[in-house]
Amino acid sequence: MSRKAGQMKVCRIRDNSGVEEAELSEIPQLRARLADKTLGQLADEGVLLFPQQLERSEDITREQSLLWRQSGSYMTGNVMGFLGCGEERLTITSRFSVGNDYFLQYLLRRVLEIPNVVNLEVDAVRNDMLFNLLVFLFPSYLRRAVKKGVFKEYVCHQYNDGNVRGNIDVARQLATNVPFIGRVAYHQRGFSNDNSLMELVRHTIELIQRTSQGRELLATVRTEVKQVLAVTSSYKLCDRQKIIRQNQRGRVRHPYFHEYFDLQELCLSILLHRRHQLGTGSKRLYGILFDGAWLWEEYLNTILTSAFYHPENRRKKNGEWLFCDKQGVMRGEIYPDFIGKDSERRVIADAKYKPAGNIRDKDYLQLLAYMFRFDSQRGYYLYPDRCERREQLLLNRGIANEGKGIVKGREDIALVKYAFSVPSEEFDSYQNFAAEMQSREQTFLSALLEI
Repeated sequence: MSRKAGQMKVCRIRDNSGVEEAELSEIPQLRARLADKTLGQLADEGVLLFPQQLERSEDITREQSLLWRQSGSYMTGNVMGFLGCGEERLTITSRFSVGNDYFLQYLLRRVLEIPNVVNLEVDAVRNDMLFNLLVFLFPSYLRRAVKKGVFKEYVCHQYNDGNVRGNIDVARQLATNVPFIGRVAYHQRGFSNDNSLMELVRHTIELIQRTSQGRELLATVRTEVKQVLAVTSSYKLCDRQKIIRQNQRGRVRHPYFHEYFDLQELCLSILLHRRHQLGTGSKRLYGILFDGAWLWEEYLNTILTSAFYHPENRRKKNGEWLFCDKQGVMRGEIYPDFIGKDSERRVIADAKYKPAGNIRDKDYLQLLAYMFRFDSQRGYYLYPDRCERREQLLLNRGIANEGKGIVKGREDIALVKYAFSVPSEEFDSYQNFAAEMQSREQTFLSALLEI
């Protein structure tokens, strides 16, 4: 769906769907910027991806395209989000959206702990919609980063006083302290919390505080905000552009601090997008894209945590092993999505955001391998759909090539495609949609444990 709003041109499409070229005719500049671009290229141009570091995602890669051609039209995958360039906007909603995309909003709130004040139901023609979403993500990012401690790095500070504690700057001394009046110009390099990254976070906090609902958002991370304010004593509003440039040139590289890399990317997106709104950088491509498969898997974990283990591949936590050698050394690390906690009736479940018809081939082989490893007779594909569906696939026994023609399904081992029923009717408020989702979650879990 495309339309104009004043000079704003907006196009709305859905994930895992076909898009006719005519639907993108209202956003020619944005379409040209996206044509044949991979997600990695979009990230390099400044689009924020979640999860940010694509090497930590099994479901989307840097080589994957946002839109690709198929049979004369475009196709979309599991990616949802918002993109903008100039006066053009592209919104990729979930395929379950009916009017307002309450489903995406619900996933974001459950997975990223975005408070209820987030309002994604606002029409995409509003210029502050993307900015608001970026702002609402900030508390979650800040909380995860500060858990690692306040970020430190080597910083060079300049001084001009009588207590020399570093290397003397001869040129600056001659320029500022002649005739000599008791002060010496010098610099000192040391490990400091007051660095360009923490200053960037401080500038972001100061900006959010001046937005509507900003204080309410920051109240959810009050302790973390106090820590940032305490270490950024050199903060000056007039230094904002300088701090932005320093962080654009110096990104966090150490893998231990990947949470700070994520926070740095988000802060830059917030500050640069606000600059765009104020009238500069209007030709810049910007936006945020979410991996729907990652969101769906993490959302299911909030429902299934009482009955299933959830190994975390991206964080390399709680992995299992396929083999061990004769010396007992483990080999072949694996990360099933969900492993049932009932050891007497172990089941394996795989989260799939894509439609049931696209679950095939390698999907079957992977789940069967996990079932064999954990002595499981039932494997589940858990995917969203507009209505509850359950399809059972029995594992075959027998060899057709032996000429006996006896190949039939065995009742003791099966894969089950089990759909979570996403509300398909239109709701008059997000709160009513959320209440219906919570009711269906209870039904879904109860039925899953009884299959």
